[in-house]
Amino acid sequence: MKRFGLIGRPLVHSASAAYFTEKFAREGLSDHLYSLYELPSIEALPELLDREKEICGLNVTIPYKQAVIPYLDVLSDEARKIGAVNCIRRTAERGLEGFNTDIIGLREALSELLGFAEPEEALILGTGGASQAVQYALAERGIPFALVSRDPAKGNYTYDNLPCEVVERSRLIVNASPVGTYPRVEEAPRIPYAYVTPDHYLLDLVYNPEVTQFLDYGRQRGARVLNGRTMFVEQAEASWRIWNGEELL
Repeated sequence: MKRFGLIGRPLVHSASAAYFTEKFAREGLSDHLYSLYELPSIEALPELLDREKEICGLNVTIPYKQAVIPYLDVLSDEARKIGAVNCIRRTAERGLEGFNTDIIGLREALSELLGFAEPEEALILGTGGASQAVQYALAERGIPFALVSRDPAKGNYTYDNLPCEVVERSRLIVNASPVGTYPRVEEAPRIPYAYVTPDHYLLDLVYNPEVTQFLDYGRQRGARVLNGRTMFVEQAEASWRIWNGEELL
């Protein structure tokens, strides 16, 4: 049996197990299994790997995309530059190899949302591991950005001191935080949505629910919006290629 899975906390919102279970059934891979491993802390990872000897690959989600790095034996160049890992390959020869496939999904999602548009400024909500990949993707496109965080030491602004004019001129706003994820679907990042316009683009990395409160507020203001489904699918398929040895370090 070849085992794969997702580590993080909480995992009630995740579609990863359903996605890969359907994929394995469709491709006739009856000896493959994908499971959710909700770890109480990242310190529980070695115990999981010791217990589940057949694990070949793992995805990593909130809150462990950065915290997992010290447990890995090798990092891809991109994962090292981004400072976050969301895909692990386990081999006898090289141990635990860390990759970032979020960046692959983000490139596709930004292209789908923006088309040929290039906003002059962007605003990223959140400063965790997913935000690290968003920052990298925007830097690739040459789009300057500011960060909004609950922690004043981590962002350019906090949600309590975010100027309205910054929202107004940041034509791309990305929610890289988990706010609004199922089951807390009534929540949205606390920004002044009255300053979102039809010239804005809103990207939410959350894919469950399909239309988050963040996206709904943007849609009500006439903004173009996209949820995290494109990113989710693209990063999942990239993880699959990595686990099958198609991506080398």
